[in-house]
Amino acid sequence: MKRILIFLLGLGVFSAVTGQTAPDKYWIRFTDKANSPYSIDRPGEFLSARALERRDRYSIPVNSQDLPVNPAYMDSIRSAGAEILTRSRWFNAVTIRATDTSILQTIRKLPFVYQIKSAVYYKSSQLVKDKFETDFQFLTPSIDQTDTTLLRYGQATRQIGMLNGHILHNQGFQGQGMVIAILDGGFRNVNINRAFDSLRQSNRILGTWDFVGNKPVAYDEHSHGAQVLSTIGANLSGEMVGTAPRASFYLLLTEDTGSELIIEEDNWVAGAEWADSAGADLINSSLGYSTFDNPAQNHTYADMDGNSTRITIAADMAAARGMLVVSSAANEGSTAWHYITAPADADSILTIGSVDSMGYYSPFSSTGPTFDRRIKPNVTAQGSWTAIVGTDGNIYRGSGTSFSSPVMCGLAACLWQINRSLPPMKIIEAIQASASQANSPDSLMGYGIPDFGKALFLIQGMNPIPLTDESLFRIFPNPFADRLRVDFFSPERQEISIQLLSLTGRVMASRKAEVGYTSVNSIELTEFHTLPNGMYILRIITETGHHDRKVIRISQR
Repeated sequence: MKRILIFLLGLGVFSAVTGQTAPDKYWIRFTDKANSPYSIDRPGEFLSARALERRDRYSIPVNSQDLPVNPAYMDSIRSAGAEILTRSRWFNAVTIRATDTSILQTIRKLPFVYQIKSAVYYKSSQLVKDKFETDFQFLTPSIDQTDTTLLRYGQATRQIGMLNGHILHNQGFQGQGMVIAILDGGFRNVNINRAFDSLRQSNRILGTWDFVGNKPVAYDEHSHGAQVLSTIGANLSGEMVGTAPRASFYLLLTEDTGSELIIEEDNWVAGAEWADSAGADLINSSLGYSTFDNPAQNHTYADMDGNSTRITIAADMAAARGMLVVSSAANEGSTAWHYITAPADADSILTIGSVDSMGYYSPFSSTGPTFDRRIKPNVTAQGSWTAIVGTDGNIYRGSGTSFSSPVMCGLAACLWQINRSLPPMKIIEAIQASASQANSPDSLMGYGIPDFGKALFLIQGMNPIPLTDESLFRIFPNPFADRLRVDFFSPERQEISIQLLSLTGRVMASRKAEVGYTSVNSIELTEFHTLPNGMYILRIITETGHHDRKVIRISQR
């Protein structure tokens, strides 16, 4: 499978890459970290101040896994004639390139070498077609003058409003002070794209690294990571605004888009460790792995148990160090594989599936459960026809869990910003508990579509954010077909009346509901499914007044 988890509806021109036979690459694990010049008593030598602050905040001790690989061991590997490509302190390992079998024979004799595994036997000799070439839609440039939200989301209004993300933003939580590491396959034109002007002007691209080329990101590689970044960090008022437009970012290229090699999991491990050392708060990974150019290295569904693949173990290790890892579920829902791919099976991360703009499951979105029967994906966001920014600075729509993941990641950052004392698992729990299927999760959408207005209330006990006035938070989906959900905050227990009015003021349908004290109440409405298609006014009548919102019914029958 192609592991960039997207069917792009835009931005692409056809490209092909001819694979060439590459030198053999190997994963080498060491027996120990004996006689290392590094010590857990001096963590500032290998972890940034921000990384150590994160450890202190959640009482996470520095241990031997955090120590860098012994430099003397790496010198011996180099002396044998091998080139070190990546290193992993968590696994006490390196990935090497060895051009001659005699090099491996020398390395095998070293007393501190524990294990040698092939990382790649060959690259595909076939043409690799760019998945971004598939169907797309370019959105005519325009500014939405009717958008009254604080940030004027433009084309992103739907994907943010579906999650009640505007509630966090309107409270002032837009990602300030949060650092997100994006592990992806290329960040073309981020250095010149107008959508990221605010990132560049405020120096919020904190650093980059290309783990495939072992160099800083050149901004001329694949466009996938740039599109992912746009769903979080774009800031084009009235055109396209991301879910955490004031966050800061590390851009880490771990995916070789022209091949299907298990070494890319090693790159991901190195990227996650880099993010940890730099002090990132969150990781977004819109990548997934199941099959490779060499079938002998393919994963199986049995490997999706949270404990088998190296990348999944690394994702949990990142979470154990206080980072919130957000991963796309994969786009295998309509394929023979069907299930999530690694690292989406990790048990301590937030795995994101896809729904369309109406809140219905996207057939391409990979399903759970994990092999050990855990609920995956955890939750869902809009991944069908998601608004994104192209490398030319124009707005497009694309589809894939590659986009539902960063949409969720940005809002998770904004939620966490409210109370940094909460560990990442508490943020995951709040997001799940706020979701539309919290009481009946399934293997398609997990706990459902989160409501960040509710999530805010779930964590406010440790950092109260008072809401004292009645508020109609969300009507979803809008447009609607057969069902409509109203989220309403009431400062007191009361009976309310919900009416659907024609534009002339005629009451077309109505019902009453009891709402609770100082809480967001979710009310499912199914009474309107027989009404003709068209625009209506939904009115909530309370003891103190009424609240109106326009809704549109579009029958799908």
